[in-house]
Amino acid sequence: MPARPMDNDCIFCKIISGVIDSACVYEDDDVYAFLDINPLARGHTLLVPKGHYPTLLDFPPEDGRALTGAMRRTADALMRETGCGGFNCISNNFGAAGQVVFHSHWHIIPRFDGDGLMIARPGKYKDNEEMRQLAKSIRKHSA
Repeated sequence: MPARPMDNDCIFCKIISGVIDSACVYEDDDVYAFLDINPLARGHTLLVPKGHYPTLLDFPPEDGRALTGAMRRTADALMRETGCGGFNCISNNFGAAGQVVFHSHWHIIPRFDGDGLMIARPGKYKDNEEMRQLAKSIRKHSA
């Protein structure tokens, strides 16, 4: 396995390396998961790749299988331990999306019926044609 990039100034790299203490809930060769110190719900966990990749766009696609496997195991453990009825997996990428720590990571947030946590839905398309045109334009960039 190639050496993973690290950033000595990154708080998540410091947590992964043990320089900063954390409440670890899962660890394997590729991923480290720990409880968020400012949780949106009991059990709110941050899942981080052990390599320093600032955003999802920097994260190596070939590492996706290990990451999603760890995400699945961690979410299952959270559901069993907290008794939650579901969970959200959220990754904020870039400042405009609310990313604060520029080390790619996923929030696994246990959800409970009536917990009041909302993810806003501020807008809609004016019609299906507008939606189809946008999809067509996006496809041009993803080819």
